[in-house]
Amino acid sequence: MIEKSIHEINNRIRDGSVNVVTAEEMVDIVAELGVEGATREVDVVTTGTFGAMCSSGVWLNFGHSEPPIKMSKVWLNNVEAYSGVAAVDAFIGAGQLSEAEGMDYGGAHVIEDLVRGRSVDLHATAYGTDSYPRKVLDTTINIYDLNQAIMLTPRNAYQKYNAATNGTSRTIYTYMGSLLPNYGNVTYSGAGVLSPLSNDPTYQTIGTGTRIFLGGAQGYIVGEGTQHSPQNDFATLMLKGDLKEMSSKYIRAANFHAYGTSLYVGMGIPIPVINEKVALSTAVTDDDIVTNVLDYGIPSRDRPPLRTVTYGELRSGMIELNGKEVPTSSMSSFKTARKIAEELKDWIQNGEFFVTAPVEHLPSQTACNPMKQTGISPLVDDIMSKNVVIIEQTASFHQAAKMIMDNAYDHLPVVSENNELVGIVTAWDISKAVARDEHNLVKDIMTKKVMTANPDDPVEIAARTLDKNSVSAMPVINANRNVIGIITSDDISKLLARRV
Repeated sequence: MIEKSIHEINNRIRDGSVNVVTAEEMVDIVAELGVEGATREVDVVTTGTFGAMCSSGVWLNFGHSEPPIKMSKVWLNNVEAYSGVAAVDAFIGAGQLSEAEGMDYGGAHVIEDLVRGRSVDLHATAYGTDSYPRKVLDTTINIYDLNQAIMLTPRNAYQKYNAATNGTSRTIYTYMGSLLPNYGNVTYSGAGVLSPLSNDPTYQTIGTGTRIFLGGAQGYIVGEGTQHSPQNDFATLMLKGDLKEMSSKYIRAANFHAYGTSLYVGMGIPIPVINEKVALSTAVTDDDIVTNVLDYGIPSRDRPPLRTVTYGELRSGMIELNGKEVPTSSMSSFKTARKIAEELKDWIQNGEFFVTAPVEHLPSQTACNPMKQTGISPLVDDIMSKNVVIIEQTASFHQAAKMIMDNAYDHLPVVSENNELVGIVTAWDISKAVARDEHNLVKDIMTKKVMTANPDDPVEIAARTLDKNSVSAMPVINANRNVIGIITSDDISKLLARRV
C-alpha cells in the first residue's frame, strides 16, 4: 500500500514539484496507470461545484453607532436579517425575501450586492436601554464599511441530488425549477464527476478544518452540514469564508419562479492523494453516480422512485421515463464547476494554496429524519365531500342546471363514458350558456383544464392549489381518474374555524 503524508504533499507544493490534476483528469489517469500508478503519480485532485444553495448566509458586524443601538430588528435593502444575538451583529439568509419586492429580490441579492461592492441601505429598530438609547437607525453601507462579513453556509456541497419530474396535469414550481406537466421534463443538480463528496465518500481527507475554495477565496469546512445523510449518500457540508475576499463570479443570486430566491455558491475541495483508496475514489465517473428520479407532484413523504438514473444519463440531455424520451436539464453549472477545479489546481501549482488534514472527520453513520409532528395534519380525504354528484359530458346543460338546483351545488365534475374526469361545469358556466344560447351539451360549456386533488394530499396543498389558481372547488380523484369526492374553499374555511 502506497501512502503519502499531508506534510510531504505540502513540501512538494512549496518546491514546485507537486502534481495536481482535476477529478475529470484523474479518471483517465487511473484507467491508464492503474490505482497504484496513479497514487504514485498524482499528489492532489481538485474538485468543484456551482449550484443553488438556499441554506446560505452571511454574518455581518456593522460596528457601533453614536449614540449606540442594540438592534432588535434590522433590514438590508428591505430584506430582514436576524439580529437576536448582539447589539450590531446580524445574519442575512439567502432565502429571505424583500418586504417590498417579494420574490424578485432577497437575501441572496443583498449578499451579491455586497460582494460587488454596491451600497446597501440599512434600517434598524430597537427598544432602547441606558446602554443603547438609540431606537431607530438608517444608514447606507458597503462591504468595506463592515468589520466582518463572514459567509457561513449551514448546508452546501450536497454529495448528490434527486432528479425531479412532475406527473400532475399542471406545471409546478419548485427549488428544482419549473417542472412541466405529465413528466414533460426532468431537472437535476450537482457536478457528478467533479462533485467533492463523491470523490471522497468515506471522508478520509474531508472534515472539520479542511481548507477549501469558497466563492473565489480560501475557506474552511466547519463540519457536517444540516441534513447530513451519509447513509443515503446525501452528505452535506457546513462552510465558512470571508465574503470580503470573494468574487461575484462564484457568488450569484438567483430567482426561482414562484418559489423564491437562492444563492449560487462556487466551492471546491482539494483531495490529497494519501493512499490508493483515495486514488480509487477520485476516479469516480458520471456513470458511477446513481440517483433517483422522483415525482415532485406527489407529497414528499409518498414519493416513490420512478427509476434510478446515472449522472451520465442525466448529462446526456435525455432519459427514458415511462416508455418515452424526456429532456433533462441541470440546475447547476458544470462549466463553472470545471472552472473552479481548474482555478484551485492553479493555486496549488503556484504555491498559493496548501492542503490540510481534517482535525475531525465527518460522521458517517447519520441519516436525515423528517420533522416530528405532534399535531395531526388533516388530509383531503378527511374533509372532502364524498357524496359528490357528477354528470356525463354528453348531457344537456339543462340537465346540469337541474342537478345544480336540486342538489344546491355550484360545481359538477364532468366524466366520460368510462367514468373518467374530463372537466367541470359550474353554475356560472350554465348562466353564460343560457345567456348566449349557443350550446346544448355540457362538453361544450365545461372547463376542460381541471385542478384536481388526491385523497391523501395534505389539506395545505389543496388550499395552496385553490388559491394559486383562483378556483373555489376541486374534484378529488383516484389513480384511475375516477371522481371520489370534491373539496371546496368552504370545506377548508370550516376546518380552520374548528381549529380556532
